[in-house]
Amino acid sequence: MQKIHAAITAVGGYVPEYVLTNAELETMMDTTDEWIQSRTGIKERRILKGEGKGSSDMAVAAVQNLLEKKGIDPKEIEMVICATTTPDMQFPATANVICDKAGMTKAWGYDVSAACSGFLFALTIGSQFIETGRHKKVIVIGVDKMSSIMNYEDRKTSIIFGDGAGCVLLEPNTDGYGLLDSVLRTDGSGRVFLHQKAGGSVKPATLETVMNKEHYVYQEGQAVFKFAVKNMADVAADIMTRNNLTAETVDWLVPHQANKRIINATSERMNLPAEKVMVNIERYGNTTNGTLPLCLWEWESKLKKGDNLVLAAFGGGFTWGASYIRWAY
Repeated sequence: MQKIHAAITAVGGYVPEYVLTNAELETMMDTTDEWIQSRTGIKERRILKGEGKGSSDMAVAAVQNLLEKKGIDPKEIEMVICATTTPDMQFPATANVICDKAGMTKAWGYDVSAACSGFLFALTIGSQFIETGRHKKVIVIGVDKMSSIMNYEDRKTSIIFGDGAGCVLLEPNTDGYGLLDSVLRTDGSGRVFLHQKAGGSVKPATLETVMNKEHYVYQEGQAVFKFAVKNMADVAADIMTRNNLTAETVDWLVPHQANKRIINATSERMNLPAEKVMVNIERYGNTTNGTLPLCLWEWESKLKKGDNLVLAAFGGGFTWGASYIRWAY
């Protein structure tokens, strides 16, 4: 019996229209375009505007983009996993809201929360349902409205993040294409360096937590950078070793778009030239769960059947990982 792999057979993406440039940030806080670019590589990011608009709205646009390109009826989708750090609300799951808004009324699903590694984790989870034969069509979404938890008086953190959504369709494949291997890691001791102080069960929202601005992202940048540079590069190299991949046989590195220096450190560890590395951080910033699928969406026309892709991510928690995918179309 031939082994079933979960192959990506379609991708979709969406970024909001509003562009928040470094020049505009200069009017909001003590920073400069040169300071931002030299430390992050970011020139601009997209921001979702509009009353009552949340992560689900961007995700629905990405899903509709995918379904239209593939010519699939929403009711054919059996399962939806949404990786997000900024759900529409504490409950119900944003995946459920997306299913309703996009007409995927026969699908079941849930959210995955693993910070910037969430899409990678969700991709691995979704693949299990394909590999076991349980489902034939699974959509995995990565989406975040990071502007909703940004303190735009904090120049160290708010300059990094943007809003966006991407998604992939997983279907069974018996020809050796699809997700072939994953290495996923967590280290909960890293939570002290990157988290949201209030809003959870440990510290519920109060007037005091709001006034103290504890519902925004808190990050100790140097500590996070140090861990990210080492661990994202290590796990990417590990996935290559496990699968006998070399710099010559890897066609693309799809890295989490957190910081240009972290991306460079990972590609250098893999000995990959710049032309094999997907980078769009300069235009979108860090969209957290959206970065990896947005890269696949933007580079879709350049990907060829049989291409070897290494996806790598690092996020708060700490969470990190890498996956090896053989492109299916």
